Amino acid sequence: MGNGGAADLFKSATLIKISGFILVSVVFFYLGKHFSDGSSQQLVFFSSHQNADHNEITGPPASVALSPNHNKIFNITSLTNETSPAQKNENQEQQSIGSVSPPPPPPPVPAVKRMGVVDENGVMAEDFEVGEYDTELVENWGKANDTADLESDGKGDKVRVRVNKFPLCPESMREYIPCLDNEEAIKKLKSTEKGEKFERHCPEKGKELNCLVPSPKGYKTPIPWPQSRDEVWFSNVPHARLAEDKGGQNWITIDKDKFKFPGGGTQFIHGADQYLDQIEKMVPEIAFGRHTRVALDVGCGVASFGAYLLSRNVTTLSVAPKDVHENQIQFALERGVPAMVAAFATRRLLYPSQAFDLIHCSRCRINWTRDDGILLLEVNRLLRAGGYFAWAAQPVYKHEPLLEEQWEEMVNLTSHLCWKLVKKEGYIAIWQKPLNNSCYLSREEGTKPPLCDPDDDPDSVWYADLKACITRLPEEGYGSNITTWPARLQNPPDRLQSVQIDAYMSRNELFRAESRYWHEIIESYVRALHWKKLKLRNVLDMRAGFGGFAAALIENQFDCWVLNVVPVSGPNTLPVIYDRGLIGVMHDWCEPFDTYPRTYDFLHAAGLFSIEQKRCNISTIMLEMDRILRPGGHVYIRDSLAVMDELQEIATAMGWHVSIRDTAEGPHASYRILTGDKRLLQA
Repeated sequence: MGNGGAADLFKSATLIKISGFILVSVVFFYLGKHFSDGSSQQLVFFSSHQNADHNEITGPPASVALSPNHNKIFNITSLTNETSPAQKNENQEQQSIGSVSPPPPPPPVPAVKRMGVVDENGVMAEDFEVGEYDTELVENWGKANDTADLESDGKGDKVRVRVNKFPLCPESMREYIPCLDNEEAIKKLKSTEKGEKFERHCPEKGKELNCLVPSPKGYKTPIPWPQSRDEVWFSNVPHARLAEDKGGQNWITIDKDKFKFPGGGTQFIHGADQYLDQIEKMVPEIAFGRHTRVALDVGCGVASFGAYLLSRNVTTLSVAPKDVHENQIQFALERGVPAMVAAFATRRLLYPSQAFDLIHCSRCRINWTRDDGILLLEVNRLLRAGGYFAWAAQPVYKHEPLLEEQWEEMVNLTSHLCWKLVKKEGYIAIWQKPLNNSCYLSREEGTKPPLCDPDDDPDSVWYADLKACITRLPEEGYGSNITTWPARLQNPPDRLQSVQIDAYMSRNELFRAESRYWHEIIESYVRALHWKKLKLRNVLDMRAGFGGFAAALIENQFDCWVLNVVPVSGPNTLPVIYDRGLIGVMHDWCEPFDTYPRTYDFLHAAGLFSIEQKRCNISTIMLEMDRILRPGGHVYIRDSLAVMDELQEIATAMGWHVSIRDTAEGPHASYRILTGDKRLLQA
C-alpha cells in the first residue's frame, strides 16, 4: 500500500477510538443522571448482591443495591456552627420519622479562666483574677499594722491591701532627726566625752517613724534663692537662741518676721567676701572656682562661708553637730546652702577619701591634736592630694601660754603628716597636703602617726571607726591629677577604674553613657514638664550612680545644688562624684537620713525602690522622704511597674498629690514615673 493508504487507515482507526469514547461517556452520564434523582434521598451502590434485610425499590435493576443507611435520619447540627430556621424545622420533621435517636450533643467548651492582666487576644484588661487570698488577713489588716505594705497569705503569695492614712506626729517632733534624737540610745552610752552623743544612734526595729512630721505653725513657702542667702522667714525656723548668742558676731539678726544674715562669722565679722579675698590672696593657687571646686566647712555656723563661695563657683558642704547651737544647719538649709549634720567624734565622716579641694575650720571648737591627732587624720583622709587646710583660730595669732602650746602641738602634728605650712597671716594659717607618699615613706622608722595598712580601704565609711594612721595615697596618682573646673564635670576621672562594678562595657563608656542618658532626660523634662518653673534649690538624688543627674542639672543651668546619695547596697561611686566637682554622701536607706525636716525642695529616686525593697520597708523610706521634703516640694520616682502601685498607695496615704506618668519609651515600657507634691501639714 502506498503512503496515502496508510494515512487513511490511521485516520480511520483514530476516528473509531474517539467515537467509542464518546459513546461510553454518554452512557455513563445517562446512568448517573438516572440513578441520582434529586427528589430521592437514596444512595445507590453497584453490587452483584442484594441485602434482603432492606426494602427494595422498583425500577432499578437487580444488580443495583440500596444504601444500608436508607430511611435512617441523622442529626448533624452539632457538626455545624449555625443552622438556618428552615433547616432546623426540616431536621425536626425528619427526626420525628427516624427510627434511631440522635447521639447527645458534646459538652460545652469550658470558659477560659483569666488569671492574668492580658486576655486571650493579648489585650490588657482590668477584670482579671489574682488567685486565692486570706480574707481574714485583709479584714484584720488595719488592726495589725496600719502602714504595712504587703503581707504573706500563708501560701507563699503576697496580698496587696490598701494603706491607711498616716497620722500626724506630735508638735514636739517638728525638728525630729530620728538617728540623732534617740534619747533612749544616748542614755545607754558608756561615754560621751569624745562626742559620741552627736553620732548616729538609730531607733530599734519596730520603733521607726510611723507618722508625718508636722511643720511649725505659720510655716510659709521658703524665700527663693538668691534672696534666701540674706533672709529667711522666722516662722520656718522659729528659734531665736542663735541670734541672741551670736548677734554681736554678725552671724544672724532678727528683723520683724525674718532672720537676716549679714554675712559675718566669729572670725570674719566684717563679712565672708572680704575673708575669702584674703584667703585667695594669701595662696593664689587655691583659685576658687577653678582649682578649688569642692570645699568642706567644719563647724560652719549659719554657713555664710559656703553661701558666699557659691558666687565664686565653689560648692561647699557645711557640716556641724546638733549641739547647743543645734539649729545652725537648719538655718543653712533654709538659706539654700548645702549642709549636713555631722560630727568629728569617733567614726569616719560619710564622705570618701580625697573628696575636698579645701577644708576650712574657723573657730570650729575642735581639738585637732587629741588622741594622737586622730581627728586631723580624718581631715587628712578627706583632703585631696595637694589640697589645702585653712585654720582660723586663736592659737594662730594669740600669744598666750596655753594657746602657744596648742599652736606648737598643731605644727608638730602637721609636720608628721607631711603637710606644708604654706602661709600664716593674721588669724589664718593654711597648710597643703602632699601629692604622693614619698614624704611618708622617708620618715624615720617609728614616727607617729604611722601609715595605715595597705589593705585599709579609705573609702569604707559606713559606721567605720576613726583610725589613728595616715591614709596612703594611690600609687597611680588617682585623685590628685584631676582637671580644673568646669572640664572635670564631664571628664571620666582616673578613680573611675577603682569602682567595683560588673560591666561588659568599659567604665569610661558607662560614665559617658550615664551622662548622655540624664542629659537627654532633663532636657525632655524641661520641654515637656516645664521644670524651670519648679524653682529648684535644695535637691537630693537618692541613688546617684556617677552623678549624671546632678551634672545634667548644671548643664541645663538650674540654679540649684544636689546632694548625691550613694546607697551602701550598691557600688561605691562617691570618689567619682567628688572628682567630677560634685558633692555626695554614703547612706543606707533602711535607716533615716541625717538632716532636719523640711530640708529639700526636690527628691529624685531612679531605680531605688525596686532594689531596696529586698532589704528595707518601703513605707519606712517613703515616710523618711516625707520628713525631709518641704511642703510644696516635689518628688520624682523613676522605677519599675512592679513597685509603682505600692508607692502610689503609700504616697496617697501620706497626703501627697500623686500621678503616674509614662517614660519617654512609651506606655509599654517596664518603667513609670511617679510624681508627688507634698501638701502643708500642721499639728
